[in-house]
Amino acid sequence: MTTRVRLDKFDVARTFQRGCPWIVEWAWYFLKVVFFLSAWPWPSSIKRALLRAFGARIGRGVVIRPRVNITMPWRLEIGDYSWIGEEVYLLSLDKISIGSHCCISQRAFLCTGNHDFRDECFSFQGKPICIGDGVWVGASVFVGPGVEIAQEAVVTAGSVVLKSLPSGMVCSGNPAEPRSPRWKDKPGSGDKLSPDNNA
Repeated sequence: MTTRVRLDKFDVARTFQRGCPWIVEWAWYFLKVVFFLSAWPWPSSIKRALLRAFGARIGRGVVIRPRVNITMPWRLEIGDYSWIGEEVYLLSLDKISIGSHCCISQRAFLCTGNHDFRDECFSFQGKPICIGDGVWVGASVFVGPGVEIAQEAVVTAGSVVLKSLPSGMVCSGNPAEPRSPRWKDKPGSGDKLSPDNNA
């Protein structure tokens, strides 16, 4: 059987720049294995300091749980008081920007890298991901390249996000779509909350 696909002709250097010298990337990989991919609950303060040392922009009070895989920290930005859950994978081949007060739950996969399947040499394509303030990305959610999830949106567990999502909406599905407003006190979203209501 023959195929037009020629992975032997793939040339990552033609479309992708790593963004730092190889020695820096190797040093990061070693420290990632010890402090990030480990199940040992290293304090988030140590992880924040390491990420900043490798060029990431990390805000105050960011919580980073064990087994988090961050490919290239120099392409990562996280705002204040955000949570990165266990086994989250941040494939930061392009920029990943996560706002303040966000929750990225367990095993979520933020993927900035792709390939051109119409190119016989399977050339690399990268696009940034932007997560707005107050967003909750649920467990095992896939977020694809070029996606923006706007402020205070919720993406429910197991969803696949292939296009940008609007602010303040609960989104779900494959592909994920807006389903209902997040806040019950927004116009058109039903009864207003009273002090006795539970969200």
